[in-house]
Amino acid sequence: LSILLSLLVPAHATRSPDCGGILTPSGLNYCKSRSRISHAVSREGRQQHLSDRRNQINSVKVAELSLTLIPDTGLRLSIDVDLGITPAPSTTKVMRLSILSDLHVEMNPEGNLEMVTSACKTSMEEMQSTEEIERSTLHKSSSSDADKEINVDKICLEVSKLLLLPNEQLMSLTAQFPITPSCQVQYLPLAAPMFSEQGITISLQTTFQVVGMAIPLPVSPVPFNMPEPASSSPSHLTLAFSEHFYTSLFFALEMAGAFNMTIPSPLTTATMAQKITQMGSLFQEDLPVVLQAVFRSSPRVVLEEGKAALKLFLTVHVGAGAPAFQTFLSVNVDMTAGLLLSIADTRMMISAAGIEEIELSLAASDVGPVPATLLEELFLPTIREEVPAQMNVVLSEGVFLPHIYSFTYTDVNIVIHKDYVLVPCNLKLEARPG
Repeated sequence: LSILLSLLVPAHATRSPDCGGILTPSGLNYCKSRSRISHAVSREGRQQHLSDRRNQINSVKVAELSLTLIPDTGLRLSIDVDLGITPAPSTTKVMRLSILSDLHVEMNPEGNLEMVTSACKTSMEEMQSTEEIERSTLHKSSSSDADKEINVDKICLEVSKLLLLPNEQLMSLTAQFPITPSCQVQYLPLAAPMFSEQGITISLQTTFQVVGMAIPLPVSPVPFNMPEPASSSPSHLTLAFSEHFYTSLFFALEMAGAFNMTIPSPLTTATMAQKITQMGSLFQEDLPVVLQAVFRSSPRVVLEEGKAALKLFLTVHVGAGAPAFQTFLSVNVDMTAGLLLSIADTRMMISAAGIEEIELSLAASDVGPVPATLLEELFLPTIREEVPAQMNVVLSEGVFLPHIYSFTYTDVNIVIHKDYVLVPCNLKLEARPG
């Protein structure tokens, strides 16, 4: 199998998105409000990276921090910092340091998204307060005066250092996540994000690995494009998953052998011999009957408005005997089950629920012809119950969604459309020790 897969992988090298996400302006504001930039600026100031030898910085206060979308370009970071400076003994004055930096996101050679500064400007104003008015007024010093008060050369360098943590988080987006012990999922950005008034759109391609090797996925019949975001979405983030994403997931699990099932049956060879007379000559002693189900064709997920369904194409081998399993019947089973989708933390929970259609037909027999009605009488109840139950055991841990570390999803709403699923949700920053 490994050799076969290694030969097939280069043949399916076309990269196209099958999922993605749109970070809305409200989500961007949440990320900004929960960021550590203010603390980092204060810490750097207290450590006097911004001061020269002639001045002492006694206090640092971030008065305002804003992060705004610049359509088709990136982000604009604006920071106003009040610095308490002591240029001489017994004198202290407050200077307002304003930093304006343009940011954009690009893909680095490793395939990770990286935020970089594309422009940075600084200005300095002296803040003077009087007893007559409560509000401070700003008196702008000349640039030469400001340069005398504080060394501004290092400021933009410090701003770029503030991007280290966000870039670490962006790198975690491409981590490999386990689905089963032998199957992993990874989300890879196809290009730098798109910036618009509606938010930041990232298109992703899902790759699956089985025993450490990437597997070729079935080709999507229709190229997937991220749906246009709502003009005023109240959610922080909207994730989108194509029908192809779900079909690829089940294909990967099938390739990993996760859905190969051994199903116990209440039947024995003696009870079956009452319905199929040739059973008596094939088995002289009464043995328990066991079903072994394998896929004869890959599972397929179908998305319609408000509804998700899973189509399964199985061959169920009916046999008896231990330790040597002896097959005496093979039955083709085509079935459709409803799919239930939910979100827990950063994982999508998927479960098969309710068989909507099922059809049994004889594939091979060592005990003569068996009518379809008899096949249904003997095996339908067991297959109807056991196949979804065993698949749900495999799916019970859920599938990790695209996410960056320390953020989880809350207030989730799942909306199923024809050919794709939308997941509007809010972000929640999880506190980390230290």
